[in-house]
Amino acid sequence: MIKRTKKPKRSLFKGIRAFFKANLIAGLLFLTPLVATFFFLRVLIQWMDRILLVIPKGYRPEDLLPFPVPGFGLIIIVFLVLITGILVRNYLGSRLVAIWDYIVSRIPLVNKFYVSVQQLVETVARGGAKDFKRVVLVEFPRQGVYSLAYVTGVAVGELQEKTHKKVINLYVPTTPNPTSGYYLIVDENEVIELDMSVEDSFKLLISGGIIAPENSNCNHSKNLKGRQPGNKRG
Repeated sequence: MIKRTKKPKRSLFKGIRAFFKANLIAGLLFLTPLVATFFFLRVLIQWMDRILLVIPKGYRPEDLLPFPVPGFGLIIIVFLVLITGILVRNYLGSRLVAIWDYIVSRIPLVNKFYVSVQQLVETVARGGAKDFKRVVLVEFPRQGVYSLAYVTGVAVGELQEKTHKKVINLYVPTTPNPTSGYYLIVDENEVIELDMSVEDSFKLLISGGIIAPENSNCNHSKNLKGRQPGNKRG
């Protein structure tokens, strides 16, 4: 007598489980960042609307208008930032900013944080990443350990003459604050050029390697002079 097997039922169960698993994961991957972004914007707008509490009661937008205006605090913040920018750009404002920077620079602990945030904002606002010509890998701080670096130009003058090599200027940023780092003068043959863009490298750097660069065409690294990562220095 031939015994019946239960393989069709098992394969059907596996198919249903795989169907639910694949679609649930796809749904989570799409909805999670969407919902997180929505709640982040909601919390941000609510936090900015708290600035309206400084306005005396009776003069607030909800007291003057028949309906609430979400995000009105954001409008006020943008207006205040605009007015501040107009003031600090003139002579008197620039002098006051210089005095304020001098006072803050004399306060222990606070000065380090203030200067770091100031440099970071200036880098983002002025497009400091445009000064970086390309992204490379360099063996730093010791041989066998690679660090992400940016080529800022070719060394000139005395730096080029006394090294007797073609050396380039490198900036090796720190994580997660890329505004601080190290300035290196390195032989051009000692760096490995990468295909990733400066923007992608910033994501990789600030996230500490968690966010990988989205570059499907980057199958391997290119060397400026054909040097491979496994080669040792001559």
